[in-house]
Amino acid sequence: MNLRECQFISLKSIAEGNAKTPPKPLSRHLFLFVRRHLSTAQERALFRKADAAIAWSIRIRSKNKSSEKYGKVNEMPSEEPAAEIRPMTLKAGDQVRVRSMEEIEKTLNHMKQTKGCAFIQDVMAPYCGTLQHVLKPMERFVDERELRVKKCRGLILLDGVMCQGTTAYGRCDRSCFVFWREEWLQKVDPPDS
Repeated sequence: MNLRECQFISLKSIAEGNAKTPPKPLSRHLFLFVRRHLSTAQERALFRKADAAIAWSIRIRSKNKSSEKYGKVNEMPSEEPAAEIRPMTLKAGDQVRVRSMEEIEKTLNHMKQTKGCAFIQDVMAPYCGTLQHVLKPMERFVDERELRVKKCRGLILLDGVMCQGTTAYGRCDRSCFVFWREEWLQKVDPPDS
């Protein structure tokens, strides 16, 4: 189970508290303990260290594999995949095609994120290859963990594309808009009338 399956995973409690949730593995309990007892700055520092450790272990494993295969290391993998897709400026009403899963995967790092925005497989993959309309580009949003408005760049909301829950948590009636990175979208010019 991916610990970051929901883009709004930071909700601390369920409103009425009576929703039954599936049993959580030990790693999930540990993750929730860290989330509840660390400040946001401490949590970010912890995740940065964890990301660095994961990238280091990937580098070591690939080094061992390439040295076994070729006898020497030809090239070290980069920590962040090279995003070949250049972002563009989208505005409300623009028609876009959601890129294919293969194109999007090229922009994701080992945490399935592009510039910090998670790609949630269950929710977002069904939209790959479809035509959508831009509801609005985002300039700011409320971070519910800190109850602060934060600025952002390159995040897009698509008209009618909302999360309906994930396999980890089940159905969710909150219907949050899904955050899309511009790199995951391709503008489609309207046909000349």
